[in-house]
Amino acid sequence: MSQDNYFSRMLRGEAPVPAVAGTLGGVVRAVDLEAGSLESGYVATDAFLNPAGQVQGGMLGAMLDDVTAMLVTATLEDGASCSTLNLNLSFLRPAQAGPLRGRARLERRGRNVCNVVGELSQDGKLVATATATCMVARRA
Repeated sequence: MSQDNYFSRMLRGEAPVPAVAGTLGGVVRAVDLEAGSLESGYVATDAFLNPAGQVQGGMLGAMLDDVTAMLVTATLEDGASCSTLNLNLSFLRPAQAGPLRGRARLERRGRNVCNVVGELSQDGKLVATATATCMVARRA
């Protein structure tokens, strides 16, 4: 990981956390680029709940998109960015308002395309999983 890329600067407090991560209560807890993994915490607020009192699936999807894309972002050189091309979600059980743990694992890091697997858990139980395909964009 470059010490000058956006992700490194964000961890040091020198670059802003993405607004969406703030909305989701996202905080990077651990990153191990040698192992190709990242862990992040999220907080589902009452505003995320559907009429059944469960976290709406789109909010869980946003958390999984955040954790998978953030892992790819951590691997980028300065000036490059990441865009999610495809995000396939599987919902396994309802989530409630409160803390959730997101984990991402880099399956393949190509020059322009990365494949990432993500999972979201609450109270030690898997809530949702995702596979993501991300594109690396570089400045001209």
